[in-house]
Amino acid sequence: MSKDFPHIIPSPPAEVEEVFGAAEVTREYYHEVKIRAEHKQHCEWYRATAARHRDELEKMRGELNIFAWFRRR
Repeated sequence: MSKDFPHIIPSPPAEVEEVFGAAEVTREYYHEVKIRAEHKQHCEWYRATAARHRDELEKMRGELNIFAWFRRR
């Protein structure tokens, strides 16, 4: 649009575009780092929870099943 009205709307200097471009790349980089850190944290939590559930299941399999007594006829 500034090409249509050169006297009313001046074109921004090239270095301003470079600064905004660098700022955008920096923002995207830190956003990506944050997303990857959150994903890694979720994977660690999931792995720990799954291991705990496996241990609880093995423990439950070794216990006496009281509910089976009530279901028998």
